[in-house]
Amino acid sequence: MKQNFKKAGRHPKIDSTVFRCSVNFNAAEHAAFQTMHEQSGVDSISAFVKMRIFGKPFKVFTVDENTRVFIDKLSALNAQYRTIGIDYDLAVKILRENFTEKKAMTALYKLERLTIELVKLNREIVSLAKEFDARWSQKSL
Repeated sequence: MKQNFKKAGRHPKIDSTVFRCSVNFNAAEHAAFQTMHEQSGVDSISAFVKMRIFGKPFKVFTVDENTRVFIDKLSALNAQYRTIGIDYDLAVKILRENFTEKKAMTALYKLERLTIELVKLNREIVSLAKEFDARWSQKSL
C-alpha cells in the first residue's frame, strides 16, 4: 500500500545556519555595541555581527540635527520665494488694470528695486549654503 505524503510547510534551506555563537558584554560594551548597530542601519543584530567579523563593508549614516534644521529652513525659504513670485505677478497685473500708467510705473519701479535686493540676498544665501556644505558636509572621499 502506498502512502501519500503531503509536501506541506517551508522548503528546507540549501545552506541553513545551524551553528550559533554567544558573546557576553558588560554594560559599557553593550551600550557601545548598540550604538554601532544603530549607526550601521542594518536591521538584524546577527547580520551586523557577521559584517563586522568577516569584514564586509557597511555604511554608517549620522544625522546632524543642525544640518537638518538648516536644510528645512532653506526649503521653507524656497517655498516663500515661489509665493513671492506668484504675488509679484498678481501685483503687476492689478497695477496695469487699475492704475494710470504713471502711477503703475512708479509702483513697478519700487517693486523692481525690492526685487533686485531680494535677488542679492538670495545670492548671498546660496553662497552661505555652499560654504556650509563645504565645511560641514560629511562626504566620503
